Amino acid sequence: MLKAAFPVQAGVAERPSSLVKQAGIVICASAVIVVCSRLVLPLPYTPVPLTLGNFAVLLVGLTLGSRRGFAAAALYLAWGAMGMPVFSPAGPGGIAQLLGSTAGYLWAYPVMAFLAGWIAERGASFTRNLAAGVVAELALFAGGLSWLAVMTHSWQRAAFFGLYPFFFAEVVKVMLAAATALRLRRSL
Repeated sequence: MLKAAFPVQAGVAERPSSLVKQAGIVICASAVIVVCSRLVLPLPYTPVPLTLGNFAVLLVGLTLGSRRGFAAAALYLAWGAMGMPVFSPAGPGGIAQLLGSTAGYLWAYPVMAFLAGWIAERGASFTRNLAAGVVAELALFAGGLSWLAVMTHSWQRAAFFGLYPFFFAEVVKVMLAAATALRLRRSL
């Protein structure tokens, strides 16, 4: 009888549990970025280590879409800013990492996830995911190389330290993320 007197839409009644579910997905996705960021191969000739962090950001963006991907990457940065050991162990950690040699890449993570997710939301296919990955990587390297150019006072040094050593690995990461995101999105 109470339901008849006060009709409630199903969407409104289910919203709190859906919000909790979405928050849980974002937190878990951010944790995936943390784990992958801790997997590092320091290179002796560059201050920028080879890490799987950007692979995870790309994968999260392609799989979860623009909003949740952005939120997961921003949460990752917030955890790092609070001093949690989430960044690459090759760097100083905390705020210092957000101002160090890899800062441009780190600050580009939310943009990277958003762009990849936004393009992938327009249609699920390997080709679209591949294009989204390339665009997202361009944004990542635009941020990273710009920051390195400011620090080194040279675009050539920035490219030497932050682009050339990573080119092949990035191609592999984009292809792997594009394929993996298709499977993960179908299972969600």
